[in-house]
Amino acid sequence: MDINLILQNILNPPILFFFLGMLAVFLKSDLSIPQPLPKLFSLYLLIAIGLHGGYELSKSGLDFNVAKALLLAMFMAILVPIYSYFILKTKLDTYNAVAIAATFGSISAVTFITGITYLQTIGVEYGGYMVAAMTLMESPAIVIGLVFAALFAKDNENEKTDWKEILREAFLNPSVFLLIGALIIGMSTGEKGWDSMEPLFGTLFKGFLAFFLLDMGLVAARKIYELKKVGSFLIIFAIVMPIFNASIAVGLGYFFELSKGDAFLLALLSGSASYIAVPAAMRLSVPQANPGIYLPLSLAITFPFNISLGIPLYYFFINSLWG
Repeated sequence: MDINLILQNILNPPILFFFLGMLAVFLKSDLSIPQPLPKLFSLYLLIAIGLHGGYELSKSGLDFNVAKALLLAMFMAILVPIYSYFILKTKLDTYNAVAIAATFGSISAVTFITGITYLQTIGVEYGGYMVAAMTLMESPAIVIGLVFAALFAKDNENEKTDWKEILREAFLNPSVFLLIGALIIGMSTGEKGWDSMEPLFGTLFKGFLAFFLLDMGLVAARKIYELKKVGSFLIIFAIVMPIFNASIAVGLGYFFELSKGDAFLLALLSGSASYIAVPAAMRLSVPQANPGIYLPLSLAITFPFNISLGIPLYYFFINSLWG
Protein backbone atom coordinates (compact mmCIF):
# COMPACT_ATOMS: atom_id res chain seq x y z
CA MET A 1 0.00 0.00 0.00
CA ASP A 2 1.28 3.47 -0.89
CA ILE A 3 2.52 5.20 2.27
CA ASN A 4 1.17 8.46 0.83
CA LEU A 5 -2.39 7.17 1.30
CA ILE A 6 -1.73 6.69 5.02
CA LEU A 7 0.03 10.04 5.40
CA GLN A 8 -2.71 11.83 3.49
CA ASN A 9 -5.25 10.50 5.95
CA ILE A 10 -3.30 10.86 9.20
CA LEU A 11 -2.00 14.35 8.33
CA ASN A 12 -5.59 15.58 8.13
CA PRO A 13 -6.16 18.20 10.90
CA PRO A 14 -9.25 16.52 12.46
CA ILE A 15 -7.39 13.17 12.64
CA LEU A 16 -4.39 14.87 14.25
CA PHE A 17 -6.69 16.36 16.88
CA PHE A 18 -7.90 12.83 17.68
CA PHE A 19 -4.32 11.74 18.38
CA LEU A 20 -3.68 14.96 20.30
CA GLY A 21 -6.54 13.98 22.62
CA MET A 22 -5.03 10.52 23.14
CA LEU A 23 -1.61 12.04 23.78
CA ALA A 24 -3.10 14.34 26.42
CA VAL A 25 -4.32 11.31 28.38
CA PHE A 26 -1.07 9.38 28.01
CA LEU A 27 0.92 12.40 29.23
CA LYS A 28 -1.60 12.96 32.06
CA SER A 29 -2.55 16.44 30.92
CA ASP A 30 -5.61 18.09 32.49
CA LEU A 31 -7.06 18.76 29.04
CA SER A 32 -10.81 18.12 28.91
CA ILE A 33 -13.88 19.27 27.00
CA PRO A 34 -16.62 20.23 29.45
CA GLN A 35 -20.04 18.62 29.22
CA PRO A 36 -22.42 18.99 27.48
CA LEU A 37 -20.26 20.23 24.58
CA PRO A 38 -19.37 16.71 23.28
CA LYS A 39 -23.09 15.97 22.95
CA LEU A 40 -23.56 19.24 21.06
CA PHE A 41 -20.75 18.27 18.67
CA SER A 42 -22.44 14.90 18.07
CA LEU A 43 -25.78 16.53 17.32
CA TYR A 44 -24.12 19.03 14.99
CA LEU A 45 -22.32 16.33 12.98
CA LEU A 46 -25.47 14.21 12.63
CA ILE A 47 -27.53 17.19 11.46
CA ALA A 48 -24.81 18.36 9.06
CA ILE A 49 -24.30 14.99 7.40
CA GLY A 50 -28.06 14.31 7.26
CA LEU A 51 -28.87 17.69 5.71
CA HIS A 52 -26.13 17.45 3.11
CA GLY A 53 -27.03 13.86 2.29
CA GLY A 54 -30.69 14.80 1.87
CA TYR A 55 -29.73 17.67 -0.41
CA GLU A 56 -27.55 15.38 -2.55
CA LEU A 57 -30.33 12.78 -2.62
CA SER A 58 -32.80 15.44 -3.80
CA LYS A 59 -30.47 16.11 -6.76
CA SER A 60 -29.87 12.48 -7.72
CA GLY A 61 -33.33 11.07 -7.02
CA LEU A 62 -34.08 7.41 -6.33
CA ASP A 63 -32.80 5.52 -9.36
CA PHE A 64 -31.38 2.02 -9.93
CA ASN A 65 -27.87 2.95 -8.71
CA VAL A 66 -29.25 4.47 -5.51
CA ALA A 67 -31.48 1.46 -4.83
CA LYS A 68 -28.56 -0.89 -5.51
CA ALA A 69 -26.31 0.89 -2.98
CA LEU A 70 -29.06 0.95 -0.33
CA LEU A 71 -29.86 -2.75 -0.79
CA LEU A 72 -26.17 -3.69 -0.48
CA ALA A 73 -25.95 -1.61 2.69
CA MET A 74 -28.94 -3.43 4.18
CA PHE A 75 -27.50 -6.79 3.15
CA MET A 76 -24.20 -6.07 4.95
CA ALA A 77 -26.03 -4.73 8.01
CA ILE A 78 -27.90 -8.04 8.30
CA LEU A 79 -25.04 -10.36 7.35
CA VAL A 80 -22.25 -9.03 9.57
CA PRO A 81 -23.91 -9.46 13.00
CA ILE A 82 -25.07 -12.98 12.11
CA TYR A 83 -21.69 -14.49 11.26
CA SER A 84 -19.95 -12.35 13.92
CA TYR A 85 -22.17 -13.91 16.60
CA PHE A 86 -21.31 -17.47 15.62
CA ILE A 87 -17.58 -16.65 15.50
CA LEU A 88 -17.72 -15.03 18.93
CA LYS A 89 -19.85 -17.82 20.42
CA THR A 90 -16.88 -20.19 20.07
CA LYS A 91 -15.12 -18.24 22.84
CA LEU A 92 -17.79 -16.29 24.73
CA ASP A 93 -21.13 -16.74 26.46
CA THR A 94 -24.30 -15.84 24.56
CA TYR A 95 -24.84 -12.40 26.10
CA ASN A 96 -21.35 -11.04 25.41
CA ALA A 97 -21.30 -12.65 21.96
CA VAL A 98 -24.61 -10.94 21.16
CA ALA A 99 -23.44 -7.54 22.41
CA ILE A 100 -20.12 -7.61 20.51
CA ALA A 101 -21.73 -8.98 17.33
CA ALA A 102 -24.33 -6.19 17.42
CA THR A 103 -21.62 -3.61 18.08
CA PHE A 104 -19.58 -4.71 15.06
CA GLY A 105 -22.66 -5.27 12.92
CA SER A 106 -23.76 -1.66 13.33
CA ILE A 107 -21.87 1.43 12.20
CA SER A 108 -19.99 4.49 13.42
CA ALA A 109 -21.34 7.74 12.01
CA VAL A 110 -18.13 9.59 12.91
CA THR A 111 -16.01 7.02 11.04
CA PHE A 112 -18.29 7.58 8.05
CA ILE A 113 -17.94 11.36 8.36
CA THR A 114 -14.16 11.02 8.57
CA GLY A 115 -14.24 8.86 5.43
CA ILE A 116 -16.24 11.53 3.58
CA THR A 117 -13.64 14.12 4.61
CA TYR A 118 -10.93 11.81 3.23
CA LEU A 119 -12.73 11.45 -0.11
CA GLN A 120 -13.14 15.21 -0.36
CA THR A 121 -9.42 15.67 0.38
CA ILE A 122 -8.35 13.34 -2.44
CA GLY A 123 -11.06 14.56 -4.83
CA VAL A 124 -13.13 11.37 -5.16
CA GLU A 125 -16.87 11.81 -5.70
CA TYR A 126 -19.54 9.84 -3.82
CA GLY A 127 -23.33 9.77 -3.76
CA GLY A 128 -25.17 11.76 -1.10
CA TYR A 129 -27.55 8.82 -0.82
CA MET A 130 -24.80 6.98 1.08
CA VAL A 131 -26.00 8.94 4.12
CA ALA A 132 -29.29 7.07 3.74
CA ALA A 133 -27.26 3.85 3.51
CA MET A 134 -25.52 4.74 6.77
CA THR A 135 -28.87 5.36 8.46
CA LEU A 136 -30.26 2.04 7.23
CA MET A 137 -27.20 0.17 8.55
CA GLU A 138 -27.41 1.34 12.14
CA SER A 139 -30.46 -0.49 13.48
CA PRO A 140 -30.59 -4.03 11.97
CA ALA A 141 -27.70 -5.24 14.15
CA ILE A 142 -29.57 -4.14 17.28
CA VAL A 143 -32.66 -6.10 16.27
CA ILE A 144 -30.65 -9.18 15.25
CA GLY A 145 -28.64 -9.07 18.47
CA LEU A 146 -31.74 -8.91 20.62
CA VAL A 147 -33.43 -11.68 18.62
CA PHE A 148 -30.36 -13.88 19.15
CA ALA A 149 -30.36 -13.07 22.86
CA ALA A 150 -34.00 -14.13 23.07
CA LEU A 151 -33.42 -17.30 21.04
CA PHE A 152 -30.13 -18.60 22.41
CA ALA A 153 -29.85 -17.38 26.02
CA LYS A 154 -31.00 -20.08 28.43
CA ASP A 155 -31.91 -17.48 31.05
CA ASN A 156 -34.55 -16.07 28.69
CA GLU A 157 -36.47 -19.31 28.12
CA ASN A 158 -39.21 -18.36 30.55
CA GLU A 159 -39.07 -14.60 30.00
CA LYS A 160 -41.41 -12.66 27.78
CA THR A 161 -39.52 -10.55 25.25
CA ASP A 162 -40.78 -6.97 24.94
CA TRP A 163 -40.55 -6.64 21.15
CA LYS A 164 -42.24 -3.24 21.17
CA GLU A 165 -39.48 -1.83 23.36
CA ILE A 166 -36.79 -3.59 21.32
CA LEU A 167 -38.05 -2.11 18.04
CA ARG A 168 -38.50 1.32 19.61
CA GLU A 169 -34.91 1.26 20.86
CA ALA A 170 -33.61 0.06 17.49
CA PHE A 171 -35.40 2.50 15.21
CA LEU A 172 -36.04 5.53 17.43
CA ASN A 173 -32.70 5.82 19.17
CA PRO A 174 -31.54 9.47 19.03
CA SER A 175 -28.85 9.15 16.37
CA VAL A 176 -31.08 7.25 13.90
CA PHE A 177 -34.02 9.58 14.54
CA LEU A 178 -31.94 12.73 14.04
CA LEU A 179 -30.21 11.41 10.93
CA ILE A 180 -33.48 10.38 9.29
CA GLY A 181 -35.09 13.68 10.25
CA ALA A 182 -32.20 15.76 8.88
CA LEU A 183 -32.12 13.62 5.71
CA ILE A 184 -35.84 14.22 5.10
CA ILE A 185 -35.44 17.96 5.75
CA GLY A 186 -32.51 18.10 3.32
CA MET A 187 -34.51 16.25 0.66
CA SER A 188 -37.61 18.40 1.18
CA THR A 189 -35.85 21.76 1.04
CA GLY A 190 -33.37 20.88 -1.70
CA GLU A 191 -30.79 23.35 -2.98
CA LYS A 192 -32.50 26.43 -1.53
CA GLY A 193 -32.58 24.88 1.93
CA TRP A 194 -28.96 23.71 1.78
CA ASP A 195 -27.74 27.13 0.60
CA SER A 196 -29.38 28.76 3.61
CA MET A 197 -27.80 26.27 6.05
CA GLU A 198 -24.41 25.81 4.34
CA PRO A 199 -22.57 28.59 6.27
CA LEU A 200 -23.15 26.69 9.54
CA PHE A 201 -23.36 23.05 8.45
CA GLY A 202 -20.93 23.18 5.54
CA THR A 203 -18.25 25.82 6.07
CA LEU A 204 -17.77 25.06 9.78
CA PHE A 205 -18.04 21.28 9.43
CA LYS A 206 -14.33 20.42 9.71
CA GLY A 207 -13.93 22.70 12.72
CA PHE A 208 -16.67 20.91 14.65
CA LEU A 209 -15.27 17.56 13.52
CA ALA A 210 -11.88 18.54 14.96
CA PHE A 211 -13.48 19.37 18.33
CA PHE A 212 -15.40 16.10 18.32
CA LEU A 213 -12.38 13.98 17.44
CA LEU A 214 -10.31 15.73 20.09
CA ASP A 215 -12.89 14.62 22.65
CA MET A 216 -13.03 11.12 21.13
CA GLY A 217 -9.24 10.90 21.48
CA LEU A 218 -9.55 11.69 25.19
CA VAL A 219 -12.30 9.09 25.66
CA ALA A 220 -10.60 6.38 23.58
CA ALA A 221 -7.29 6.74 25.43
CA ARG A 222 -9.06 6.35 28.78
CA LYS A 223 -10.80 3.19 27.51
CA ILE A 224 -7.48 1.65 26.46
CA TYR A 225 -6.73 0.91 30.10
CA GLU A 226 -9.80 -1.37 30.21
CA LEU A 227 -8.49 -3.60 27.43
CA LYS A 228 -6.68 -5.86 29.89
CA LYS A 229 -10.13 -7.32 30.64
CA VAL A 230 -10.87 -8.50 27.11
CA GLY A 231 -8.05 -10.90 26.19
CA SER A 232 -5.99 -11.33 23.04
CA PHE A 233 -8.74 -13.10 21.04
CA LEU A 234 -11.05 -10.09 21.22
CA ILE A 235 -8.28 -7.58 20.56
CA ILE A 236 -7.39 -9.48 17.37
CA PHE A 237 -11.10 -9.73 16.53
CA ALA A 238 -11.48 -5.93 16.83
CA ILE A 239 -8.85 -5.40 14.11
CA VAL A 240 -9.28 -8.41 11.83
CA MET A 241 -13.10 -8.39 11.70
CA PRO A 242 -13.37 -4.82 10.34
CA ILE A 243 -10.90 -5.69 7.56
CA PHE A 244 -12.82 -8.89 6.77
CA ASN A 245 -16.18 -7.08 6.74
CA ALA A 246 -14.82 -4.30 4.56
CA SER A 247 -13.30 -6.83 2.14
CA ILE A 248 -16.69 -8.48 1.63
CA ALA A 249 -18.23 -5.06 0.99
CA VAL A 250 -15.47 -4.20 -1.50
CA GLY A 251 -16.15 -7.45 -3.37
CA LEU A 252 -19.89 -6.77 -3.47
CA GLY A 253 -19.31 -3.19 -4.56
CA TYR A 254 -17.08 -4.36 -7.40
CA PHE A 255 -19.46 -7.11 -8.51
CA PHE A 256 -22.47 -4.78 -8.51
CA GLU A 257 -20.49 -1.94 -10.12
CA LEU A 258 -20.78 0.75 -7.48
CA SER A 259 -18.76 3.89 -8.05
CA LYS A 260 -15.36 4.07 -6.35
CA GLY A 261 -16.56 6.57 -3.72
CA ASP A 262 -19.75 4.67 -2.93
CA ALA A 263 -17.90 1.35 -2.65
CA PHE A 264 -15.37 2.93 -0.30
CA LEU A 265 -18.08 4.30 1.99
CA LEU A 266 -19.91 0.94 1.95
CA ALA A 267 -16.66 -0.80 2.93
CA LEU A 268 -15.95 1.75 5.64
CA LEU A 269 -19.44 1.43 7.09
CA SER A 270 -19.20 -2.37 7.00
CA GLY A 271 -15.84 -2.25 8.75
CA SER A 272 -16.87 0.22 11.44
CA ALA A 273 -18.36 -0.53 14.85
CA SER A 274 -20.89 1.35 16.93
CA TYR A 275 -19.84 2.96 20.21
CA ILE A 276 -22.99 5.02 20.88
CA ALA A 277 -26.29 3.53 19.65
CA VAL A 278 -25.60 -0.20 20.12
CA PRO A 279 -23.88 0.03 23.54
CA ALA A 280 -26.83 2.09 24.77
CA ALA A 281 -29.29 -0.50 23.43
CA MET A 282 -27.31 -3.44 24.82
CA ARG A 283 -27.01 -1.85 28.25
CA LEU A 284 -30.78 -1.42 28.32
CA SER A 285 -31.88 -4.71 26.73
CA VAL A 286 -29.00 -7.13 27.46
CA PRO A 287 -27.75 -6.06 30.89
CA GLN A 288 -26.05 -9.45 31.35
CA ALA A 289 -23.40 -8.44 28.76
CA ASN A 290 -20.34 -6.66 30.11
CA PRO A 291 -19.96 -3.11 28.68
CA GLY A 292 -16.36 -3.18 29.92
CA ILE A 293 -15.73 -5.64 27.05
CA TYR A 294 -17.71 -4.48 24.03
CA LEU A 295 -17.31 -0.72 24.50
CA PRO A 296 -13.47 -0.62 24.71
CA LEU A 297 -13.25 -2.95 21.69
CA SER A 298 -15.16 -0.57 19.43
CA LEU A 299 -13.98 2.71 20.91
CA ALA A 300 -10.36 2.06 21.87
CA ILE A 301 -9.34 -0.37 19.09
CA THR A 302 -11.61 -0.41 16.02
CA PHE A 303 -12.38 3.32 15.91
CA PRO A 304 -8.71 4.50 16.08
CA PHE A 305 -7.69 1.73 13.66
CA ASN A 306 -10.32 2.71 11.11
CA ILE A 307 -9.75 6.45 11.10
CA SER A 308 -5.95 6.12 10.93
CA LEU A 309 -5.09 2.95 8.98
CA GLY A 310 -8.45 1.45 7.94
CA ILE A 311 -9.50 4.35 5.72
CA PRO A 312 -6.37 4.29 3.49
CA LEU A 313 -6.33 0.47 3.57
CA TYR A 314 -9.92 0.15 2.31
CA TYR A 315 -9.31 2.82 -0.31
CA PHE A 316 -6.20 0.94 -1.44
CA PHE A 317 -8.30 -2.22 -1.93
CA ILE A 318 -10.83 -0.28 -3.97
CA ASN A 319 -8.29 1.66 -5.99
CA SER A 320 -6.54 -1.62 -6.88
CA LEU A 321 -9.78 -3.08 -8.25
CA TRP A 322 -11.36 0.00 -9.81
CA GLY A 323 -8.10 1.53 -11.05
